[in-house]
Amino acid sequence: MEGARLKRIVREIAACERESDDEISVYPIDESPFHLIGTFPGPIHSPYENGLFKVDIVVPEGYPFHPLQMRFITRVYHPNVSSQSGAICLDILKDQWSPVYTLKSTLMSLRSLLCSPEPNDPQDAEVAKHYTSDFEGYERTARYWTEIFAKRDNEQSSVPPSDADEAQLVGLDPKHVEKFVNMGFAKSRVIEVMRRLNYRGQNIQNITDEQVTSLLSE
Repeated sequence: MEGARLKRIVREIAACERESDDEISVYPIDESPFHLIGTFPGPIHSPYENGLFKVDIVVPEGYPFHPLQMRFITRVYHPNVSSQSGAICLDILKDQWSPVYTLKSTLMSLRSLLCSPEPNDPQDAEVAKHYTSDFEGYERTARYWTEIFAKRDNEQSSVPPSDADEAQLVGLDPKHVEKFVNMGFAKSRVIEVMRRLNYRGQNIQNITDEQVTSLLSE
């Protein structure tokens, strides 16, 4: 079985190198064929366009009868990807896996997931709420994350730059945050409370200033 796993994964890595039209690439970490990094460009006409996304891939024992283990290395703002750990909620990485899937086809499915979110089956509940309550705001935030974290160079970092706007990073309108900061509340506390209330899009009309200040004063 070990020999079959090695033979197949070497063949799949070679196929990714040979079929490079879609810009999907795979390369080993520390020369191990069972621990890889996959990369692909963000889908066009999506908030992830112009970004380059890196994925950590572990080929488990029993592959291809057991699913590949994948998580995003590049930070992604998406309902089905943890904004903290990069964990992915995708059925083919769980119970819908089939031995017919390959490294390349699975990475292509991840790329498709970026432009076809499933907010009703989220990995990141806060991002899913943002998606359903303020779609335009969600897209702005996802695009902002792409600009900051998904650079097409070797300088990708999980830490936002010092000039990144804290409010924009979590999908809040900086003007709304500033309104309560001007009342004397700490910016970090305002952001924390607004995130808890999902102070975004149409949901804002259901939240009074008194509710916000009451929580801020706790």
